[in-house]
Amino acid sequence: MSEKNSKSATKQRDDGPSVWPDSTHLTSILGFAATQSPKPASEAAVLPLFDPERVFDVCHVGLVLRAVLGVQGLLALGLALAARGPAQWAAWMASATVVSLSGVLLWLLLVCLARRVLARLAEPLQWALLSGLGAVCALAGWQLLNIASLDPSGWFRLLSVGLAGAALAALLLAWLKLRERAQRPAAALAQLVELQSRIRPHFLFNTLNSAIALVRYEPAKAEHLLEDLSELFRVALADASTSVSLAEEIELARRYLHIEQTRFGERLRIRWQLDPLAADARVPPLVLQPLVENAVRHGVEPNDAGGDIEVRTRRRGSEVEIRVSNSVDLPARSSGHGLALRNVRQRLRLMHDVSARFELNAEPGRFTVRIVLPF
Repeated sequence: MSEKNSKSATKQRDDGPSVWPDSTHLTSILGFAATQSPKPASEAAVLPLFDPERVFDVCHVGLVLRAVLGVQGLLALGLALAARGPAQWAAWMASATVVSLSGVLLWLLLVCLARRVLARLAEPLQWALLSGLGAVCALAGWQLLNIASLDPSGWFRLLSVGLAGAALAALLLAWLKLRERAQRPAAALAQLVELQSRIRPHFLFNTLNSAIALVRYEPAKAEHLLEDLSELFRVALADASTSVSLAEEIELARRYLHIEQTRFGERLRIRWQLDPLAADARVPPLVLQPLVENAVRHGVEPNDAGGDIEVRTRRRGSEVEIRVSNSVDLPARSSGHGLALRNVRQRLRLMHDVSARFELNAEPGRFTVRIVLPF
């Protein structure tokens, strides 16, 4: 395999609409689709804990109330274990409340004021800074109690108070993270719908450009082509849903490849290896079609001899594997922007989180996309 072919495999990505020479008029008529195509999406980043742009915020009154009541409840239980009776417990609680209440409120106030800075920090640094801040706030509250009682403390007591403050701050931070994760599904669904809407203009534009040329120069095949095209449009323009079955995605990919088969004839060789046991796996809508479109664009179209595409599904226990591979010979006519691959990766991550894997493998003469999903 030549160096040129190897580079073609490693650079294989999705790109903008494919325009046939005789379908230029369609490009001008549907120019809005190109303008609506988004810029390449960056890799989905982990959302920071203290993001000032989200509704969830440590400055929220309800959150402050829950944090204060939670700390006071833990303090009350801890002192009850050490106290000899209700009177001693009440006396200890009166003094400890001065420390805990002032310390927690000071911690929450400082975190609220610094939330924009904290949102840009790495998670380990957030843990370190906020735990240290908890120790400082606890010591500040303890000093307030000492001023009122005129009773200076030794180094051991100060160390104990500081460590207790750091532990409570870490506990509050862990609770905030768990609370944020519980709120993420709604945001993830909104982002999933937005990503699906991004790929539609691009998908329809490419399909229409292919279809119009075929309708003009292959009138005998127009009826079957329009049937496939109408089904593609129905799916692409349907209301966004969270998931579809793998069997539905396979059928959509078949219709798309049938259109391209009419266009390329014997130059496009398709091989299906489908496991019936994997048909019910749930996937994001329009997740397979961009991959087979990529394979046609980069594995078949640039080469006079055409190329072969293989789509394989297989169920292995509680996982389903999807492979889309194509031969690579000549470089594609344009390198593209990688929109489809990044979009598919992001939507799989939003739907299945770490349970899904998306892998690209560029070998001499072959390019493979491998997806592993939970069943």
